Amino acid sequence: MLALQWLTHARDVMNKIESTQLDNIKAAATVMANSIECGRWVHTFGCGHATIPIEEMYPRIGGFVGFHPMVELPLTFFTRITGEMGVHQFVFLERVEGYGTEIMKGYTFDPRDTMWVFSHSGINNVNIDVALEAKKRGMQVIAYGSAAAAKGKQTRHSSGKTIFDIADIVVDSCAPIEDATVPIKNHPDKLGPVSTMAFVTTVWLTVITVAEILVERGFKLHIHPSHNVPGDTTAKQRLEEALATYKQRIAGV
Repeated sequence: MLALQWLTHARDVMNKIESTQLDNIKAAATVMANSIECGRWVHTFGCGHATIPIEEMYPRIGGFVGFHPMVELPLTFFTRITGEMGVHQFVFLERVEGYGTEIMKGYTFDPRDTMWVFSHSGINNVNIDVALEAKKRGMQVIAYGSAAAAKGKQTRHSSGKTIFDIADIVVDSCAPIEDATVPIKNHPDKLGPVSTMAFVTTVWLTVITVAEILVERGFKLHIHPSHNVPGDTTAKQRLEEALATYKQRIAGV
């Protein structure tokens, strides 16, 4: 069964993450925990399917307050595929140098914040703009992507740097640079990408490690609860508390 090839490739990537990236994940999680503990943010950014790990973090059942999603609508969902907000526009926009600089103008940052960027190849301009602007503002930058497989790829940015060159800490997603993994006869292109699964795997390894560090320090987590469990009479209250805490952080209280 051809589909099982994808399952094997996906497991191989997860196993490689476990065997090679846990130290880097712990280092990244420690930086993030420091930001959250002092009342600041871990800002999260990506383009295209690299927005999926951002949406996976918060707001989401089992996530907690401290992660701030920066999702630029023209760089995410391909709801129409062609026409308005289509794939052609997305491919153009993610390569426009300066777009990420303009995105950064819409937010308030602090040097105690962390910028967490997801980029499979590490070469596109919007991600690099965001990382460079974050560094200018004194933030630590953490990049997750296919760093080893992308080594040697030419950046599209005038700085001459990839996202992996800029970042203070890099976690390798261990996905192949071509992403798709399953060959199919009579076609030049493969099926079955694994980068999204790899990103989501690294997200939860990281976020849970951040939580572990913070709890060991005596920090109270405001976790987004499930509201689908029969008999849980305080879930709504816990959700309201989490959202109230999020609002306070956004307001700078």
